[in-house]
Amino acid sequence: MVFGLFGKKNGNAAIVARQYQLLTASARQPRLYAELGVPDTVMGRFEMISAVLILYFRRTRQSARAGQEIAQEIVDAFFQDVDHSIRELGVGDLSVPKRMKRLAGMFYGRLESYSAALDAGDAEALRAALARNLYTQAGAEAPDMGGLAHYMMEAEARLAATAEAEVETGSLTLISGTNEA
Repeated sequence: MVFGLFGKKNGNAAIVARQYQLLTASARQPRLYAELGVPDTVMGRFEMISAVLILYFRRTRQSARAGQEIAQEIVDAFFQDVDHSIRELGVGDLSVPKRMKRLAGMFYGRLESYSAALDAGDAEALRAALARNLYTQAGAEAPDMGGLAHYMMEAEARLAATAEAEVETGSLTLISGTNEA
């Protein structure tokens, strides 16, 4: 399915497809769900791909023009993928735009709150934002998201040290060898 999203005739199509696949694989690491408390639900998966994409976008904001163009195409691919998934879940055509608008708002809200916490190096604020977003109904009963906040802060540090060539070739990953980030 994913490769059908990149039918545009441009030089970045193969790079975008490869990078999007690496990012979604990072968001599907079993460790995130089994050990770090991410709920293994449709919304839990949406939350994790959003978190991974936010880390990716934060890295590419420092990139040259090519890296930023690839990042924009990945945003487009992500929302096309979300649209397709909503339709596969049986949501009617008339309801899709409303849901897409809501999900886009959620994504950009998370981008803002996670970025503020990451910019400040504030693990507690990131933990609280993750708990609030991953467990919207749980309140104080939400599982501790400290491990996930730590994972995101470490992943961001590793991404910041990644060579620009990895961004430009669509080879950037949050998984390092056998040691998952």
